[in-house]
Amino acid sequence: MVATRLDPIDRKILSELQGDGRMTNVELARRVGISAPPCLRRVRSLEESGLIRGYHADVNARELGFEVQVFAMVGLDSQAENELTAFEDRCRSWPLVRECHMLNGEVDFILKCVAPDLSSFQSFLTGELLSTPNVASVKTSLVIRGAKGDPGVPFDVLEERLGRDA
Repeated sequence: MVATRLDPIDRKILSELQGDGRMTNVELARRVGISAPPCLRRVRSLEESGLIRGYHADVNARELGFEVQVFAMVGLDSQAENELTAFEDRCRSWPLVRECHMLNGEVDFILKCVAPDLSSFQSFLTGELLSTPNVASVKTSLVIRGAKGDPGVPFDVLEERLGRDA
Protein backbone atom coordinates (compact mmCIF):
# COMPACT_ATOMS: atom_id res chain seq x y z
CA MET A 1 0.00 0.00 0.00
CA VAL A 2 1.42 3.38 -1.06
CA ALA A 3 0.19 5.21 2.06
CA THR A 4 2.43 3.10 4.30
CA ARG A 5 5.46 4.06 2.20
CA LEU A 6 4.75 7.73 2.83
CA ASP A 7 5.97 9.16 6.08
CA PRO A 8 3.69 11.22 8.33
CA ILE A 9 5.06 14.50 6.93
CA ASP A 10 4.23 13.50 3.34
CA ARG A 11 0.72 12.51 4.41
CA LYS A 12 0.33 15.83 6.26
CA ILE A 13 1.51 17.72 3.15
CA LEU A 14 -1.09 15.91 1.06
CA SER A 15 -3.80 16.57 3.63
CA GLU A 16 -2.99 20.28 3.86
CA LEU A 17 -2.79 20.76 0.09
CA GLN A 18 -6.02 18.85 -0.38
CA GLY A 19 -7.71 21.40 1.87
CA ASP A 20 -6.02 24.45 0.32
CA GLY A 21 -3.92 23.99 -2.81
CA ARG A 22 -3.20 27.73 -3.06
CA MET A 23 -1.22 28.18 0.14
CA THR A 24 2.38 29.23 -0.23
CA ASN A 25 5.17 26.75 0.29
CA VAL A 26 6.26 28.75 3.35
CA GLU A 27 2.79 28.39 4.91
CA LEU A 28 2.66 24.70 4.02
CA ALA A 29 6.08 24.13 5.57
CA ARG A 30 4.97 25.92 8.75
CA ARG A 31 1.82 23.78 8.97
CA VAL A 32 3.69 20.49 8.59
CA GLY A 33 6.58 21.49 10.82
CA ILE A 34 9.54 21.55 8.42
CA SER A 35 11.49 24.29 6.67
CA ALA A 36 10.50 25.55 3.22
CA PRO A 37 13.24 23.97 1.00
CA PRO A 38 12.63 20.34 2.04
CA CYS A 39 8.89 20.98 1.93
CA LEU A 40 9.15 22.12 -1.69
CA ARG A 41 11.28 19.06 -2.56
CA ARG A 42 8.66 16.79 -1.00
CA VAL A 43 5.81 18.50 -2.88
CA ARG A 44 7.66 18.16 -6.18
CA SER A 45 8.37 14.49 -5.43
CA LEU A 46 4.67 13.91 -4.65
CA GLU A 47 3.76 15.60 -7.94
CA GLU A 48 6.29 13.58 -9.94
CA SER A 49 5.08 10.32 -8.38
CA GLY A 50 1.51 11.11 -9.43
CA LEU A 51 0.13 11.32 -5.89
CA ILE A 52 -0.62 14.99 -6.56
CA ARG A 53 -2.34 15.08 -9.95
CA GLY A 54 -3.14 18.77 -10.16
CA TYR A 55 -4.51 21.89 -8.54
CA HIS A 56 -8.02 23.10 -9.27
CA ALA A 57 -10.37 25.88 -8.34
CA ASP A 58 -13.59 24.74 -6.67
CA VAL A 59 -16.07 26.77 -8.70
CA ASN A 60 -19.72 27.34 -7.80
CA ALA A 61 -21.52 25.70 -10.72
CA ARG A 62 -24.96 27.09 -9.88
CA GLU A 63 -23.66 30.65 -9.48
CA LEU A 64 -21.98 30.28 -12.89
CA GLY A 65 -25.28 29.33 -14.52
CA PHE A 66 -25.11 25.54 -14.41
CA GLU A 67 -28.43 24.99 -12.67
CA VAL A 68 -28.83 21.30 -13.44
CA GLN A 69 -26.82 18.42 -12.03
CA VAL A 70 -27.80 14.88 -12.99
CA PHE A 71 -26.49 11.41 -12.25
CA ALA A 72 -27.01 9.08 -15.20
CA MET A 73 -26.80 5.32 -14.67
CA VAL A 74 -25.83 3.68 -17.95
CA GLY A 75 -26.25 0.05 -18.89
CA LEU A 76 -24.37 -1.32 -21.90
CA ASP A 77 -25.31 -4.18 -24.23
CA SER A 78 -21.76 -5.55 -24.11
CA GLN A 79 -19.11 -5.36 -21.41
CA ALA A 80 -16.26 -6.49 -23.67
CA GLU A 81 -13.13 -4.50 -22.88
CA ASN A 82 -13.06 -2.76 -26.25
CA GLU A 83 -16.70 -1.66 -25.74
CA LEU A 84 -16.00 -0.38 -22.23
CA THR A 85 -12.99 1.57 -23.46
CA ALA A 86 -14.96 3.00 -26.38
CA PHE A 87 -17.68 4.22 -24.01
CA GLU A 88 -15.12 5.77 -21.64
CA ASP A 89 -13.45 7.54 -24.57
CA ARG A 90 -16.82 8.87 -25.68
CA CYS A 91 -17.54 10.16 -22.17
CA ARG A 92 -14.27 12.10 -22.17
CA SER A 93 -15.45 13.96 -25.28
CA TRP A 94 -18.74 15.16 -23.76
CA PRO A 95 -18.39 18.50 -21.95
CA LEU A 96 -21.52 17.99 -19.82
CA VAL A 97 -20.09 14.76 -18.37
CA ARG A 98 -17.85 15.82 -15.49
CA GLU A 99 -17.23 12.38 -13.98
CA CYS A 100 -17.51 8.85 -15.34
CA HIS A 101 -17.15 5.75 -13.17
CA MET A 102 -17.44 2.11 -14.16
CA LEU A 103 -19.42 0.17 -11.54
CA ASN A 104 -19.98 -3.38 -10.42
CA GLY A 105 -23.64 -4.27 -10.11
CA GLU A 106 -26.87 -3.44 -11.89
CA VAL A 107 -25.47 -0.59 -14.00
CA ASP A 108 -22.20 -0.40 -15.87
CA PHE A 109 -21.39 3.31 -15.51
CA ILE A 110 -22.51 6.28 -13.50
CA LEU A 111 -22.01 9.72 -15.03
CA LYS A 112 -22.11 13.01 -13.18
CA CYS A 113 -23.41 15.64 -15.58
CA VAL A 114 -23.90 19.39 -15.27
CA ALA A 115 -25.89 21.59 -17.63
CA PRO A 116 -27.14 25.16 -17.71
CA ASP A 117 -30.77 24.00 -17.80
CA LEU A 118 -32.95 20.94 -18.17
CA SER A 119 -33.42 21.52 -21.89
CA SER A 120 -29.64 21.39 -22.46
CA PHE A 121 -29.35 18.16 -20.50
CA GLN A 122 -32.30 16.64 -22.37
CA SER A 123 -30.66 17.52 -25.71
CA PHE A 124 -27.46 15.79 -24.57
CA LEU A 125 -29.40 12.80 -23.27
CA THR A 126 -31.43 12.20 -26.42
CA GLY A 127 -28.97 13.46 -29.01
CA GLU A 128 -25.74 12.01 -27.63
CA LEU A 129 -25.96 9.55 -24.76
CA LEU A 130 -28.98 7.49 -25.85
CA SER A 131 -27.76 7.35 -29.45
CA THR A 132 -24.30 6.08 -28.51
CA PRO A 133 -23.50 2.59 -29.82
CA ASN A 134 -23.72 -0.15 -27.18
CA VAL A 135 -25.85 1.93 -24.76
CA ALA A 136 -28.77 -0.27 -23.73
CA SER A 137 -30.35 1.80 -20.97
CA VAL A 138 -30.04 5.09 -19.14
CA LYS A 139 -31.70 6.00 -15.86
CA THR A 140 -31.30 9.56 -14.63
CA SER A 141 -31.65 11.22 -11.25
CA LEU A 142 -31.80 14.99 -10.96
CA VAL A 143 -29.90 16.40 -7.99
CA ILE A 144 -32.14 18.50 -5.77
CA ARG A 145 -29.35 19.65 -3.45
CA GLY A 146 -25.97 18.49 -2.25
CA ALA A 147 -25.29 17.82 1.42
CA LYS A 148 -21.56 17.09 1.17
CA GLY A 149 -18.86 17.50 -1.42
CA ASP A 150 -15.49 16.96 0.22
CA PRO A 151 -12.61 16.60 -2.23
CA GLY A 152 -9.89 13.97 -1.98
CA VAL A 153 -9.54 11.39 0.76
CA PRO A 154 -10.02 11.40 4.57
CA PHE A 155 -6.42 11.48 5.81
CA ASP A 156 -7.51 11.38 9.46
CA VAL A 157 -9.05 7.93 8.87
CA LEU A 158 -5.82 6.77 7.21
CA GLU A 159 -3.67 8.08 10.08
CA GLU A 160 -5.92 6.31 12.59
CA ARG A 161 -5.63 3.03 10.66
CA LEU A 162 -1.87 3.33 10.27
CA GLY A 163 -1.58 4.06 14.00
CA ARG A 164 -3.48 0.85 14.80
CA ASP A 165 -1.31 -1.21 12.41
CA ALA A 166 1.96 0.07 13.88
